[in-house]
Amino acid sequence: MKLTLKIWRQDGPADPGRMVGYQVDDADADMSFLELLDVLNEKLILSGDEPVAFDHDCREGICGSCSMVINGEPHGPQKATTACQLHLRHFRDGETIVVEPWRAAAFPVVKDLVVDRSAFDRVIAAGGYVSAPTGSAPDAHATPVPRPQAERAFTAAACIGCGACVAACPNGSASLFLGAKITHLGELPQGQPERDDRVLRMVAQHDAEGFGGCTNTGACTVSCPKEIPLDVISQLNRDYLHATTGGRRRA
Repeated sequence: MKLTLKIWRQDGPADPGRMVGYQVDDADADMSFLELLDVLNEKLILSGDEPVAFDHDCREGICGSCSMVINGEPHGPQKATTACQLHLRHFRDGETIVVEPWRAAAFPVVKDLVVDRSAFDRVIAAGGYVSAPTGSAPDAHATPVPRPQAERAFTAAACIGCGACVAACPNGSASLFLGAKITHLGELPQGQPERDDRVLRMVAQHDAEGFGGCTNTGACTVSCPKEIPLDVISQLNRDYLHATTGGRRRA
């Protein structure tokens, strides 16, 4: 395959950045998108040019580090797929592919396609945990959890914190990420004692980081590689309302 890549190059946070075009003539349809960037970087290094900086770790769709916008879509055109698991067979021979970093005020560009997503870490540190000491691992059925709550907690826990929801949102909101973390712990018995404090602290940190507000466009869940459902944002709103008003919580 022959592909033309238009990639965002930015030397650092203060650099204005620019789009730069590259030609890759020996791409294979079975390559992942990150392998395509590896091939490009090999060529750049051999020619004495600066390689393209991009984040990656597991390359198995688990870690959430491969944050990039491909042809205007976070993680690319394949639904429920991270950039590292996106294969070139989803593109046409001779196609021009535009590659950019996440675009959000809370995710400043570090270099090229690498953005600083530490805002997510600070949101989690504000309350995305259970602090009660539980001792050693209990037996599997020591704390009964009804199946609907367990399945919903597992669904929400699938969030890998990649930031695609923020990149897709016209407001730069992280409400899907925040709702997933709130729902995950809020559905479990271990998460109940700190449930109100948790949502208050995490929402406050979310806003302090510069994320925007949610207007329910649904772009976040469409772009989410783990297909986190939109209704976790409803759960977030219900928990926040309960925490701020002391009203009766509904399941």
